[in-house]
Amino acid sequence: MELYYAFSVIIVLAALFSYVNVRYVKLPMTIGIMVIAMMVSVGVRLFGGEIFSGLSHKLESLLQGFDFTEILMGAMLNFLLFAGALHINISDLKEYKLPIFTYATISVVLSAFFVSLLLYYIAPLVGIHIPYVYCLLFGTLISPTDPIVVLGVLKQAKVPKRIETKITGESLFNDGVAVVMFAVVLKLATDTSFVPSFNTITKLFLLEAGGGIFLGVLLGWLASEMMKKADDYHVSVLLTLAVVMGGFLIAKASHVSSPLAMVIAGLFIGNVGKKANSEENKDYLERFWAIVDEIMNAILFLFIGFEMLLIKNLDGQFLLGGIAIIVCLLARGLSIYIPAKTILRKVTTYSRGSLITMVWGGIRGGVSIALVLSIPADKAGIKETLLQITYIVVLFSILIQGLSVGKVASKALYRDEVMTRLKRIKQIQRAKQ
Repeated sequence: MELYYAFSVIIVLAALFSYVNVRYVKLPMTIGIMVIAMMVSVGVRLFGGEIFSGLSHKLESLLQGFDFTEILMGAMLNFLLFAGALHINISDLKEYKLPIFTYATISVVLSAFFVSLLLYYIAPLVGIHIPYVYCLLFGTLISPTDPIVVLGVLKQAKVPKRIETKITGESLFNDGVAVVMFAVVLKLATDTSFVPSFNTITKLFLLEAGGGIFLGVLLGWLASEMMKKADDYHVSVLLTLAVVMGGFLIAKASHVSSPLAMVIAGLFIGNVGKKANSEENKDYLERFWAIVDEIMNAILFLFIGFEMLLIKNLDGQFLLGGIAIIVCLLARGLSIYIPAKTILRKVTTYSRGSLITMVWGGIRGGVSIALVLSIPADKAGIKETLLQITYIVVLFSILIQGLSVGKVASKALYRDEVMTRLKRIKQIQRAKQ
């Protein structure tokens, strides 16, 4: 019953904060809930001990009772990725398959190494020494864009379709590479007997990513076939729930990537299964998963806001956190720019505005926090330092990048349009001369 009571409190708080946001704060729903939760957290930390000591203690105990890593990576992420993939047109992804694949693999690896090198050499300048393996660990957990946040933010930001598809596709598929890299580097950092090799890493990646994709196709195909033969929205809703919940159990037992499995299953059902159903069935299914998506997002951002209560001495790492923000943005820029000007140059062209939008739209979120929380505690306090700077980077990413990505995109792309027109005018003038 304790779990039921705790979950009930979370739902009540999410409902209350969403109401306050709609009435007074007027931010995008998920970001608004997070901001209010952060304000409550700040209030509890500043005044909770003096005024509401009992309430403060109960709230902290409630949060400590939740395993954020297990809740997000083990449950919520599967629902949110499936719900997001269910509404994506696979033909859009096919059109940009090479850029999406490149950004979800090569760019993630490049970004991880850029972040680790920059942090390793810059951190000592502010009096903090972090072993390189932990700098690389930070690079692996902060480099992947968060599919949950990206999908939520880009719904409301008026970003051009071609750029939105690339960023969304990248965020959906980069978890496979990021999780494998994180697992390998974490093993290096915590297990002195572990010696990585090309074969070991390749096998781990094939099992994690390849197995997840295979499981997703299998689940998506089975559910689609069953939906075709029983065109009933009750059955469709239950089948999709079974895919997400049962699929997670299968993925966990077989040690494959459940996030990738959910993305592939969602794409398969959304583009094959739904098309064979009646309009009523499609409508009910889409509405059901839209509600699930909103509820899960509200709970997730509530958790992110309240995580501030559990991070000790957050203000002690503001300087390093600010440096980490710049480092992550620079690494994101390089990891996007280098493939765009080399591997992808022959298949697509990128204007300056497009690159700026893709860099600024690479938003980090709850996945990074969940990964850093999964690092075992150490005597040197390195985990606490990484947790603090990860939280600062994520807050900046969601609040600053998330709220401004639409404006940044419009200004950057407008500048591209102006420059293109000026070039045409100059070409016409030269032709007349």
